[in-house]
Amino acid sequence: MSLSNPIILVDGSSYLFRAFFGMPNLTNANNEPTGAIYGVVNMLKSLIKEYQPEYMAVVFDAKGKTFRNDMYAEYKANRPKMPDELRCQIEPLHQLIQELGLALISVSGVEADDVLGTLAVIEAERGNNVLISTGDKDLAQLVNDKVHLINTMTNVISDVEQVNEKFGVRPDQIKDYLALVGDTADNVPGIVKCGPKTAVKWLAEYNDIETLIENADKIKGKIGENLRAGIEQLHLSYELVTLDLTVELTDDQLNYKIQPENKEALAESYQHWGFNRWLDNLQVEQGVDATGGILETVEEVEKHYETILTSKQLDQWINKIKQAGYVCVDTETTGLDYMTADLVGFSFCIEAHSAAYLPLRHDYLSAPDQLDFDETIAKLKPLLEDESIEKIGQNLKYDSHILLRAGITLKGIKHDTMLQSYVLNSVASRHNMDDLALKHLGIQTIKFEDIAGKGKKQLTFNQIELDVASNYAAEDADITYQLHQSFLPRLQEEPSLLKLYNDIEIPVISVLNSIEQNGVLLKPSILQVQAVELKAKIKTIQKKAHELAEEEFNLSSPKQIQHIFFEKLGLPIIRKTPKGAPSTAEDVLETLAIDYPLPKIILEYRTLSKLLSTYVDKLPKVLQPSTGRIHTSYHQAVAATGRLSSTDPNLQNIPIKTEEGRRVRLAFVPPEGYTMLASDYSQIELRIMAHLSQDESLLNAFKNNIDVHSATASEVFATPIDEVTREQRRSAKAINFGLIYGMSAFGLAKQLGTTRPQAQDYINMYFERYPGVKNYMDNMKEIAKEQGYVETVFGRRLYLPEINARNAMRRQYAERTAINAPMQGTASDIIKRAMINIHNAIKERSNDVKMIMQVHDELVFEVKNDKLDEIKTLIENLMESAADLSVPLLVESGTGINWQEAH
Repeated sequence: MSLSNPIILVDGSSYLFRAFFGMPNLTNANNEPTGAIYGVVNMLKSLIKEYQPEYMAVVFDAKGKTFRNDMYAEYKANRPKMPDELRCQIEPLHQLIQELGLALISVSGVEADDVLGTLAVIEAERGNNVLISTGDKDLAQLVNDKVHLINTMTNVISDVEQVNEKFGVRPDQIKDYLALVGDTADNVPGIVKCGPKTAVKWLAEYNDIETLIENADKIKGKIGENLRAGIEQLHLSYELVTLDLTVELTDDQLNYKIQPENKEALAESYQHWGFNRWLDNLQVEQGVDATGGILETVEEVEKHYETILTSKQLDQWINKIKQAGYVCVDTETTGLDYMTADLVGFSFCIEAHSAAYLPLRHDYLSAPDQLDFDETIAKLKPLLEDESIEKIGQNLKYDSHILLRAGITLKGIKHDTMLQSYVLNSVASRHNMDDLALKHLGIQTIKFEDIAGKGKKQLTFNQIELDVASNYAAEDADITYQLHQSFLPRLQEEPSLLKLYNDIEIPVISVLNSIEQNGVLLKPSILQVQAVELKAKIKTIQKKAHELAEEEFNLSSPKQIQHIFFEKLGLPIIRKTPKGAPSTAEDVLETLAIDYPLPKIILEYRTLSKLLSTYVDKLPKVLQPSTGRIHTSYHQAVAATGRLSSTDPNLQNIPIKTEEGRRVRLAFVPPEGYTMLASDYSQIELRIMAHLSQDESLLNAFKNNIDVHSATASEVFATPIDEVTREQRRSAKAINFGLIYGMSAFGLAKQLGTTRPQAQDYINMYFERYPGVKNYMDNMKEIAKEQGYVETVFGRRLYLPEINARNAMRRQYAERTAINAPMQGTASDIIKRAMINIHNAIKERSNDVKMIMQVHDELVFEVKNDKLDEIKTLIENLMESAADLSVPLLVESGTGINWQEAH
C-alpha cells in the first residue's frame, strides 16, 4: 500500500519502549546507556528515508498523571516503574530529535495517544493523508480512509480493511472491543472472562456496547452473568479507552514542518553518544573527513562487492591477498554444527567497503555455474595455510572447523573481532557481528533471517539466490574488517589488553579447535541403564508428592504447585513474582523445605528430571555418528570474567554433588589402550586471593602446604590446628569461599545453618585474623568506583557499570563482583595459559595423549597406558608453571577407566 505525501505522526512513547527492550545493551565510551536513543533515532531515520515527508511530529507522553487517572485511580497502576537505564536516555533523545529538525510534542494531562488522535483528526479534515507510526492497538480507532497506521515492529500499514481483518471489528468499534476485553497492561477492567472472540461475536450481533447492554439479559451462561455484573465498569472502560480528540494545542505545536538539521549540534551529540557511522556520514555530507580535513568529493561511501565466478577473478583476488599480506576471511555454510556443516562459499576483504564472495555450492534450481569445488580448494589451500599471511575474522574457531572439513588447516590466525571486542570490554554488549556493527559502526547489517526466512521453512545458504547471498556474505567480510580497523587501535593504546589478546585469547583459538575436534568418547549403554532407574525413581517421587498433596497434580507446573502450596496447604509465601504470584523458585523451595516435606520432594523431582532430560537422555542423542564421540562447543566471549563456557552439550555443568550426577561421568570413557587423566588446580582462587591480598597468614598457609581450611578454622575458632574438627573445617571452608564471592552474613548463616549474628561473628573473626583480605576487599571496591573496572593479574579488565548505581542492590552486586572478578578472571587466565603450553607440548604426540575437556579449573585427557606416568608429570608441571604467584600453584591428578574414577 502506498500513501501520497503523508503527514507522519510518530508515537514516540511506543518507539521508546520498543527500542529499549528490543535493542542490545548499548553504551558509549562513558558507559552511559544508548540503546533506546539509538533505536528511536534509527527508526525515525528509516521512516524519513522511506516516505520523504514534509511534515512530521514525534509525540511523547508528558510527565505526571492524566485525566484518566482522575477518572480511575487504578489506571496503569500495574505498570512497573520505568528503569533508570531508560529514564536517563529520554532527555538526550528529545534533544537529538529536535536537532534532526523534527517537531517534538508533549502535552500535560493527556496521553501521547490523545495528541496523536487530535492531530490526525485535524489533518484528515484538511484533506491530508496521515500515517501514524505506532505499536499501540488503541490507535486503531482512528483509522479511516485518510488515517492509516504503520506498525513499528513489522512496518505493515493498516487501513480499514486490515483493522477489520486483524481485530474482527471495524475501526469505529475498536473502543467497544477494547472496553469489553479490557487491557491488563493499562489496568482497564473489561468484562471478566470476555476474550477477543466473545467481544467480536457480541459486536457483530449488537454493533456497539450500548446496544449490547440493552440486550444483556439475552446473553446466556456465566459470561452473561459477568456482563450484567460488569455494566457499570464497562462504561468506565469505554471512557478509559476512548481517545480525547479535542486536545488544545498551541500554534507552535501545530507547526511540524521538518526543519533543516542542526549539523553542528548533531555532530557533537553523535560524538558524545558514540554513533560513529552517523557522525562519519554527517561529516561526509559537510565535506569534512573524520580528522577535520576537506574532502575532494562530497558523497556517501559506496560499497564495492564482487561475486567471483571465474578463475581469472579468483587469481586476481589471490594475488591481491598475497600482496597485502593479510585477508579478512569468512565462510558460508549449510549449518551451525561445526562437525556436520558443509562449506558453501568464502568471502574475502582486504580494504573497507570492498569485498568479494566466492560461491562454490549453491545448488538451487537455475543457480549459475560456479568454480569447481575441489580445484578451488586446492588453489586456496596454500594461501589459507600460509602462516605469513595474517588471517582476520569474526569467530575464526568456527571457520577453522569448516575449513578442516574441506581439507584446509587454517594457519596465520592473527585477529578475531569477536575476541577484540571481548578483551576491550567483556560486558559492554554481546560480541556477535550484528551487535558489534550496530554499536561501533552504526550499521544495521543484513540478518540471516532476512534472506533465508525463519522456522521450518528457513533456507540453508546453498539454497539462497546468488545475488542476495553474495551481498550478505561480502558484507560479513567487509563489516568484520571495519570492526577490526576500529578495535585494533584501541587495543594498541592499552598494552596490557593487547598482550592478553595476543598471548592468551588468540592462541587459545587453536587449542579449543583441537579439543573440540578430539571430542569425548561416550558409552551410551551406561546412560541407558541409568535412564531406566531415574524414570522409576521419578515415578516414585511423583506418587509420594500426590500422596502428600492428597491429589494428583503436575509437578512441573508452577501454577499447579502454587495452588497446592499456597491455597490448599497454606504454606507461607516467601516471595512473589513480578506479576504478583507466589514464587516457586528453587531458593524459595529450599527455604520451605526446611519445615515442610512437599517442597523437598518437588526439589528432588526437579533435580532428577533435569538430569534425565539434559544429560542422561540427551547425551547419547548428540553423539556424532562419524566419530562415536561428543563434540561440545567452547565459547571464549560469553562469561564476563574470561571463563570458558560450553554448549551443545554443556559438559561443564554436569552435577557433581549428587550420586546420580556423578554417575553420568561413568559414561565418559577413554578408547581401548588409553586411560582417562583428570588434572585439577587445587584451591586456585584462594591461592590467587593470597597473592592479591598479600595477607601473611594466607601466604604462610599455602607456602608451607598447610590445609587452608583447617588453618582458617584454627584462626577463627581459636583452636590448635591439629584439634580442628570436621565441622569446624566445613564452616571454615564455607567462610573462605563465601567471602571470595562476597557472601553476606545472611547467606553464610543459611549455608552454615546458624544464626545471622553468629555468622557475622565468624566473618568479623575471619577479618581480624586475615586483615590483608579485608584491606584487599575494601581497596578493590574503591578502585572499581574510581576507575569503573577491576583487573586480573594478567591485565584482563572487567567493567562494572553499576558500581556507583543509586540502586543499592545493583551497587552491592557490582561491589561483590569487584572483589571476586580478579580472582575468577586470573584463574581463567592461568588455565588458558596452561592449555596453550600443554597444546604446544603435546601436538606432536597425538598418539600418546589428547586433551579432550576443560571444566573450569580441570583439564581432562586420554593418555596411552604405557605413557601415563610420563604424561601425567608433564601435564602437572606445565599447569603448575602457568603463572608465577606469591604462593605455589598445586595440581592434583586422578586416573581411571572413566571420568568419574579419574576425577
